[in-house]
Amino acid sequence: MNLHSYFKNARGIGILATSDSDGMVDIAVYAKPEVVDESTIAFVMKERLSHQNLKSNPHAAYMFIEKGDGYSGKRLYLTKIREETNKSLVEKFIEKQPQISDPNEDSNKYLVLFQVENIWPLVGQK
Repeated sequence: MNLHSYFKNARGIGILATSDSDGMVDIAVYAKPEVVDESTIAFVMKERLSHQNLKSNPHAAYMFIEKGDGYSGKRLYLTKIREETNKSLVEKFIEKQPQISDPNEDSNKYLVLFQVENIWPLVGQK
């Protein structure tokens, strides 16, 4: 599957699920990921619970529900590989998706990169 083409053309809503080292789960609405290459995606994250969870548990799942009738979309199973704190690099990614950032908010932002382990349809398995 070509992730770059999929996320460039798909419209819908994304949800990121993370959990801490004790298994306490958090889910949050997230913009579409930036596709770095066919096995790596990135999200700009604020210093909130999702980002905090990834410090103790690198595994996450991202569900993208396509706009329209029925149940179409993708589930991506992810492992955090690194994060970048370089402000100019983070800002480059924010410019690509300005809706993810409130210009009045002054919290720290991170570019978090994930290895895509599996891609499944929204409903059912591969």
